[in-house]
Amino acid sequence: ESKATGGGSAILPTPAIGGVGVLEDVSKMATIGFKAEGSILVQLGPWGESLELRGQSLGQTMWLSTILGLEEGLPPKVDLEVERANGEYVRKLIHEGKVLSVHDISDGGLAVAVAEMALASGIGARIHNYDWQSPVTSFLFGEQQSRYILEVTEEIADEIFNHCLRDPSERLQSERIGYVEGTSLTFEFEDEPHLDCEIPLTDLRAAHESFFKNWMES
Repeated sequence: ESKATGGGSAILPTPAIGGVGVLEDVSKMATIGFKAEGSILVQLGPWGESLELRGQSLGQTMWLSTILGLEEGLPPKVDLEVERANGEYVRKLIHEGKVLSVHDISDGGLAVAVAEMALASGIGARIHNYDWQSPVTSFLFGEQQSRYILEVTEEIADEIFNHCLRDPSERLQSERIGYVEGTSLTFEFEDEPHLDCEIPLTDLRAAHESFFKNWMES
């Protein structure tokens, strides 16, 4: 049971699937920590196929639960064909040594995934919201499925964009969301500059490392 909701409440059931595999060549692997300042951050996934996939719905997301205290709405739909296509393309890029780092977007959305990549490396990032049809909260915290953040060079970023445009049958989509830089996470919104923010990694790390201790002692 959990103290998070005042004590005496059952933890929500969470279905889990475990997978075990063999990595034939450990030199061909990718980790989540950023590797080089100036490298490009690309979001790969079904971004822009529909308003729903663009994150207009924040149903059942971590943001909705944590910030608004709500557990309602429908979770994002899952397209298993798109899921497989994106996963296989990411694996291909890793195998070819074209990815510096990679992380899937899951609980907490894009903002949390980027924060985890930054904390794993100690290197920050500057993120731009180029997708004006998405609200800021959806861009940052939407949990649409089948999405990845790739850290790549400029050349590989162009290759990914061209591949997604050239082979629409694979239903791959990509967009540039920023680049690796400094020791802070900076979020910029051209249409809503009042929402721009910069968060030092030291502040993020302090909040991250103190959470469990504070929760247990509360």
